[in-house]
Amino acid sequence: QVQLVESGGGLVQAGGSLRLSCAASGRFFFTYAMGWFRQAPGKEREFVSAIDRSGGRTGYADPVKGRFTISRDNAKNTVYLQMNSLKPEDTADYYCAADRNGVGSQTIADYDYWGQGTQVTVSS
Repeated sequence: QVQLVESGGGLVQAGGSLRLSCAASGRFFFTYAMGWFRQAPGKEREFVSAIDRSGGRTGYADPVKGRFTISRDNAKNTVYLQMNSLKPEDTADYYCAADRNGVGSQTIADYDYWGQGTQVTVSS
C-alpha cells in the first residue's frame, strides 16, 4: 500500500506560479509512474501530467503544455508539479496518483493509489 500526500496548493493571482508536491510512503516509489490529475467544481477529474518511473519520459494535457512541468526525486519519494502562468481555468483540486505498471498513463483507471488532493485557486 502506498500513501500519497499532496501539498503546495493555495490562492494565487492569474499569471502567478505554484509548485505542488506529492510525498509517497514506502520503499517502492521508484517503481511507480506518477500522475497529476485535477477536478474543477462540477466537472470530471481530468489528466494533467504524468512521469515514468525514471523521470525520463513525461506527458502533459494540451491545456497545460508549456506552462506546467512535472518532475520527481526518487531519493525523496516525491513528485512535483511546477505550475507557471496560471489561469483562472486552472482552478481545481489537484491529485497525485501512482501507477504500479510504471507507464504513466493518462487514464484514471490505470492508477492504483491516490492522494487526498490539494486545492488550487487562481483569481483573475
